[in-house]
Amino acid sequence: MWSRKEIKEKGRRSFKNNFWKTILISLLLIIIGAGGLFGGGTFRFIAELDDSSGQTVEQMTSVDDNLQFEEQEIIDTDKPGNISGFLVLVIAVGAVLFFVLACSVVMALTALIINPIEVGIRRFFIRNLNGKAQISEIGSGFDMNYKENVKTLFFRDLYILLWTCLLVIPGIVKAYEYRMIPYLLAEDTTLTAKEAFFQSRQLMKGQKWNAFVLDLSFLGWNMLSIFTLGILGILFVNPYRNMTNAALYERLRYGGSL
Repeated sequence: MWSRKEIKEKGRRSFKNNFWKTILISLLLIIIGAGGLFGGGTFRFIAELDDSSGQTVEQMTSVDDNLQFEEQEIIDTDKPGNISGFLVLVIAVGAVLFFVLACSVVMALTALIINPIEVGIRRFFIRNLNGKAQISEIGSGFDMNYKENVKTLFFRDLYILLWTCLLVIPGIVKAYEYRMIPYLLAEDTTLTAKEAFFQSRQLMKGQKWNAFVLDLSFLGWNMLSIFTLGILGILFVNPYRNMTNAALYERLRYGGSL
């Protein structure tokens, strides 16, 4: 059994041993959108697109109301109103097609580029636990087992998204269940998707609640980061948390003392 204190202590110690590189890689993880509480870049990007889509729908609704009002005026004056109705239909269809196209592009970029970068970043964190890792590690997701990395993390994101759409709580549970997949892919370049999912489930079996509490232990740091306009998060909280997560992976997979 592991304790939060020992996991966080190793994370903090490893971060300090390679201070600036760890900050830089952690910042990159934020930029690509894979450094959230549960991970899963595709899910986050689609959620953001969904928000913007909601704004678009509101704008369309406003336009629709105005057009309906104008159409009513046209009808009242015995003029044809078919053009207004057709215009609303064209705008609605165009908005739906744009949303579908945008989601497709984001999912493709996430699967083919962002997720392999995440594998390389997790490899950096693993190697940084017991030595000073090099920034070049972030390219390893493209050099080794690229196709399997793309396929495995695509399905990870898809499963989390589908479970979240069904019910939020099962989505969170699945996110924790698949949490170790990018670390496993980063360390073992021969893994198949089936093996990565199975091993992650085994590592997280009986550990999901403990991992959740470990995440909650950073809540105070996150609040302080907000008060510093994110500066504390960039320079300390995010690198500290990322190295702690890598230490958790190491502890779950290999056991022993830290």
